[in-house]
Amino acid sequence: MSEADLILAALILIAAALYSSVGHAGASGYLAAMALFGLSPEVMRPTALALNILVALLAVYRYSRAGQNDWRLLLPFAIASVPAAFLGGLIEIPPWLYRPLVGVVLLFSAFHLVRTARRSEGIDAAVKRPPVPAALASGAGLGILSGLTGTGGGIFLSPLLLFMGWAGTRPASGVAASFILLNSIAGLAGTTFSVGSLPAALPLWAIAALIGGLIGTQLGTRTLPVPGVRYALGLVLVVAGGKMILT
Repeated sequence: MSEADLILAALILIAAALYSSVGHAGASGYLAAMALFGLSPEVMRPTALALNILVALLAVYRYSRAGQNDWRLLLPFAIASVPAAFLGGLIEIPPWLYRPLVGVVLLFSAFHLVRTARRSEGIDAAVKRPPVPAALASGAGLGILSGLTGTGGGIFLSPLLLFMGWAGTRPASGVAASFILLNSIAGLAGTTFSVGSLPAALPLWAIAALIGGLIGTQLGTRTLPVPGVRYALGLVLVVAGGKMILT
């Protein structure tokens, strides 16, 4: 096991803890960490999805037990996103296109984290159910993006639910965790046929992700002030996203 593998494991643990505290599984953070170490797209995408599945499973269990999940809200998004994520995973993207695409995803994630850093988890405005056609269309688009980039799509679903008033803050986290789990499974199934490349250090990184997920979900199911860590994580994503776009 190389020193780089150990450092990357530590970064994965931190990313899993930070992301799972807000209902996400950490794919954007894992991609950022792997980008800093120059891993190839063939390794990055399936690895991020595999780690996503582990952390998302834990997040779904804990958010559901805390009563912070809404399966009825999830259903129309998931029906459209799962097959779309599988198709996205089947698509092989050349490195010259994949890197800027992931870079944009990371920069968007950073923008979302910084933009919401000062938002407290106070009383949510009244929520309404999304129209089924809108939920299906949104789910399909996010599913394709999930499979293509190796993310679960939750980084996009959460702000969409909150912006449109379709969910409160904590339920949005629970729904995002379930959405990420389903899309990550479908996306990894697709990449298994098209790429199927997983690194030898994956077991170590999986343990790190699980430890981080245990920490993050323990904190995330309670009131957690996260402005400082969101700013720090946003900075890391900006650096990694810029590296992906420029190289």
